[in-house]
Amino acid sequence: MAASKVDHDYVEAKRLIQRENEYYSSATRINYYDLVIDSAHGSILKDVDGNEYIDLLASASAINVGHTNELVVQAIKDQAEKLIHYTPSYFHHRPEQQLAEKLAKLAPGPTPKEVAFGNSGSDANDAIIKYARAYTDRPYIVSYMQSYHGSTYGSIALSGVSLNMTRKMGPFMPGVTHVPYPDLYRRLPGESEHDVSVRFFNEFLEPFKSYLPAEEVACVLIEPIQGDGGLVKAPEEYMQMVYKFCHDNGILFAVDEVNQGMGRTGHMWGIENYHDIEPDLISVGKSIASGMPLSAVIGKHDIMESLGSPAHTFTTAGNPVCCAASLATLEVLDKDNLIEKSKVDGEYAKERFEEMQTRHPNIGDVRMFGLNGGIELVKDKESKEADPDFATKVIYYAFEHGVVIITLRGNILRFQPPLVITRDELDTALNVLDDAFTAAENGEVVVPATDEKIGW
Repeated sequence: MAASKVDHDYVEAKRLIQRENEYYSSATRINYYDLVIDSAHGSILKDVDGNEYIDLLASASAINVGHTNELVVQAIKDQAEKLIHYTPSYFHHRPEQQLAEKLAKLAPGPTPKEVAFGNSGSDANDAIIKYARAYTDRPYIVSYMQSYHGSTYGSIALSGVSLNMTRKMGPFMPGVTHVPYPDLYRRLPGESEHDVSVRFFNEFLEPFKSYLPAEEVACVLIEPIQGDGGLVKAPEEYMQMVYKFCHDNGILFAVDEVNQGMGRTGHMWGIENYHDIEPDLISVGKSIASGMPLSAVIGKHDIMESLGSPAHTFTTAGNPVCCAASLATLEVLDKDNLIEKSKVDGEYAKERFEEMQTRHPNIGDVRMFGLNGGIELVKDKESKEADPDFATKVIYYAFEHGVVIITLRGNILRFQPPLVITRDELDTALNVLDDAFTAAENGEVVVPATDEKIGW
């Protein structure tokens, strides 16, 4: 099924949004364009005015197996008829037991693992703080600039992607140090990938040389591929150097898989894009239950036993309906071979974008890892200066022509379609983006007037 451009007056959408604005806090949404979704299936969205769109966002990488997947929907229905909820904080239920065992066995590496459930990726990253401090008896955490780990007070303290996630809310949890994340696109003149790895690793070491005793650091938390930071992948050598430094100094190595896990990168886990790394702790959310409110922290057995009851309990964590949805999601990933499909289709999309790059001067960088990419738009390829105005015109043109895509950091297209997207849908969406680049270059796109900032 291909998206079609029909009457784009958005009469009902505008009416509903105008009314919603009277009751809904503006802090809870990032502003892009007026889309009120009524229904969705696979990779196709339908709005309240009957317009259809190809979804290249997958609800922020939370719908990897596609919207309203039949197996997931049936699992939700069947479980809801039996038991909607009873808190695992006190008693037990089968979906929670089955899912905990499944996730523990799916985690990378041979060390026995355990699982703790939550409601969002934010609290999974809070859990990493708790377990890391408890196990090591150390206070400090190292995280990364341009990282996004969530909106609770612990996870916001770990994040470094938006000033509005810190403005007017401090002070935050103390004991967090942020270091730069390596960016191969903006390397210095003449730098090789090895040079970039060494330079950024030296910057990683700077705090440890001057004010941060390594023996007092509990963990380093890293996104294997930064999501909201622009779909940026650290070099293999850099990741291995950080991993070794952690092991040499008794520091736990933790990875945030909320955005990049569950098959998104052409691997089950984003960290599997690197060789022979076994994380001590992993945070998971978003697509773990096809967008249902569920998260998990997966960790090595001894670490996960370092806290006693009730140090990490939530009334609705491990909800049986959400756990059933997660079990079905994992089944679909396996049954439909979606991880391999992500890898193959991602290579195809990369080739298409790289061909566009030869014709469109504003496409500065194409970063693609499975069906998971950041297309960086710049004013020119020499200066690499970010061009958020051009990027905004591209996403508005796409929206007006039946494709949903957003920007990160103002100038980077976030390309994360559901992994079930068909080749026809993918081609249609890529053709629209190609046309969008041309229209923006020719000054043919008019962005609606707004007093609000567009994007992050």
